[in-house]
Amino acid sequence: MNMNDFLHTTVLLHETVDGCLNDPQGIYVDGTFGRGGHSRLLLSKLGEQGRLIGIDKDPLAIASGKELEQEDARFQIVQSSFADMKEALAAQGINQVNGILLDLGVSSPQLDDAERGFSFMKDGPLDMRMNPDEGMSASEWCMTTSETEIARVLKEYGEERFAKRMARAIVTTRVEEEITRTKQLAELIKAANPAWEKHKHPATRAFQAIRIAVNNELGDLEKVLADSVDMLLPQGRLAVISFHSLEDRMVKRFIRAQEKGRDLPPGVPVTDDQLGRTMKKIGKAIMPGKEEVDRNARARSAVLRIAERLDG
Repeated sequence: MNMNDFLHTTVLLHETVDGCLNDPQGIYVDGTFGRGGHSRLLLSKLGEQGRLIGIDKDPLAIASGKELEQEDARFQIVQSSFADMKEALAAQGINQVNGILLDLGVSSPQLDDAERGFSFMKDGPLDMRMNPDEGMSASEWCMTTSETEIARVLKEYGEERFAKRMARAIVTTRVEEEITRTKQLAELIKAANPAWEKHKHPATRAFQAIRIAVNNELGDLEKVLADSVDMLLPQGRLAVISFHSLEDRMVKRFIRAQEKGRDLPPGVPVTDDQLGRTMKKIGKAIMPGKEEVDRNARARSAVLRIAERLDG
């Protein structure tokens, strides 16, 4: 398969790169390389001594990254989860960097390729793994997960009102037949969904929730956020694009907690240094403008937040 068969439009491209960049000669990490949209722009703004490490789980993203390695000696691609960024950088002899960029969620090539099993719009094997060579597929998850856990995932990760009905439908169906195809799952969820939002497929929230569970997306995000405090140099920037309210909430709360510092009882006299503040937010949350959303409908739910590492 040709990697160019599935095109990807990078969301909030300039806003994210400009928000992340603070030293053209520094070291940066694109923790979600994808097809390299952010990376290519970042490289165009780096000086000769600048360096960029791209990280991704997806084998096709790695193939795309290998091509960029051949084009630009300042770039290096690593196949890994961004949750393991700290360890991946340490293996390259890097302890701290000037900027970390994360573009969360599924890329357009993954959604558009029916064989990856992310989309309910096209029939394909029910997979949904960012790295198809690792972990449990969505089909295995649907076939083995308890009804209670399925309902919890659909409710918490998909904010799905009819989570219990859908979980019951999955468990009832799997007794009669294996759930192995995206259309099959989409249809049984649709049948269990008595009412859905206008302009949204009835399986939208459920597919999103199952994808988050299969790839441990929230757990991975929690780890990389916590590690970013140690990984960033003073004045280093963290730029995160979220497409899901749960992810955005996590990023927002993380930045707020770093700004606040240690939770001390009221009235305890402390200096600023003792508070242990580690970051400050840079500006307000950034959303795509109308023009970008008109050009790329998938950008509509994107939220970019930027934070800067404080000295100390």
